[in-house]
Amino acid sequence: MPRTRLRLIALLASLVSAHAFADDTAAPPSQLADLLGSDADSGFARALSPRTFVFPEDHGPHPEFRNEWWYLTGNLDDEDGRRFGFELTIFRFALTPSLPESSSAWRTNQVYIAHLAVTDPENEGFYVAQRYSRGAVGLAGAQASPFRVWIDDWEMAGQPGTSAWRLRASDAAVGIDLELQPLKPPILNGIEGLSQKSADPENASYYYSITRMQTEGNLRIGGRDYTVSGLSWLDREWSTSALATDQVGWDWFALQLDDGSELMFYGLRSRDGTWDSASAGTFVDAAGEASHLTEGDADITVLDNWASPEGGSYPARWLLQIPRFGLELTVTPIVDDQELFTTVRYWEGAVDVEGKHDQLRIKGRGYVELTGYAEE
Repeated sequence: MPRTRLRLIALLASLVSAHAFADDTAAPPSQLADLLGSDADSGFARALSPRTFVFPEDHGPHPEFRNEWWYLTGNLDDEDGRRFGFELTIFRFALTPSLPESSSAWRTNQVYIAHLAVTDPENEGFYVAQRYSRGAVGLAGAQASPFRVWIDDWEMAGQPGTSAWRLRASDAAVGIDLELQPLKPPILNGIEGLSQKSADPENASYYYSITRMQTEGNLRIGGRDYTVSGLSWLDREWSTSALATDQVGWDWFALQLDDGSELMFYGLRSRDGTWDSASAGTFVDAAGEASHLTEGDADITVLDNWASPEGGSYPARWLLQIPRFGLELTVTPIVDDQELFTTVRYWEGAVDVEGKHDQLRIKGRGYVELTGYAEE
């Protein structure tokens, strides 16, 4: 969800901002508060009211906003039933609302950042890689037609003449080459795609998901390749404003259930430990009908915790109840240690789900993201 994703963007952007311009144009402030505060340059667009979404065009970039991300997670099995989880994320961050004219091809106001993570529960393995680059001379970029977003040879791209996506990313330790076919159309989170993050109307994003994507392809760990298949989940957001100053993090759940339904919910945590009233989510039934959830619709109880070797403690098992839809779900990480050490620390990992839906036994898989629990 937004705070850590914005934090990742902001901190990495601050690392490269001094190199993002080819002349002496002043780089933006590097302090997090300056990069993410509500006093963002008025030249950026803001998510203030519902808009009309158009697909596939909205898979592409929205450069008038300060930041956006393409966020894909999935649970896969190889031909022998061996389990894996993966995350591939690409962020775009605009350092300024516009770019003055310049003769230099290297000059840009765009920074791109990517994370790749693979979970291998059979070996208790968790692998993380990252890249970041300026959006100039083809090093990184995003386009709507044909859809493609990339950093170097890492990319997400639409497949010509189809609704499928292809993901490719490779590092020394791990790599993926996957094709994703949506099984449901995009669903709009929040109110008609406007996702409010606090009581301040300027703290909001445009937010949609594709909650079930059939996934096939290849996953590599070290020198070994696996032919894999399973389900993936796409989250897409773009905005300019940060969260409120009294919000310290969130717990985000994206769960795919074996009756064909899906659940997304994020609990925004305030400094006093309570949930902000802007916490929200979406339930999608097997037919693809989406229903907006508010903070009062969810009851989440932490059942266990995991202490990071580097300090800090994260929730590690949950009971998630949505009485409105008859959901009572226990969510368990497939590996406790799925903590990412990039420029900042956060936990995001594959989970198993079991419980009840309208009194019927149910199982599922998904991903959970946890922020604000450890020093970043």
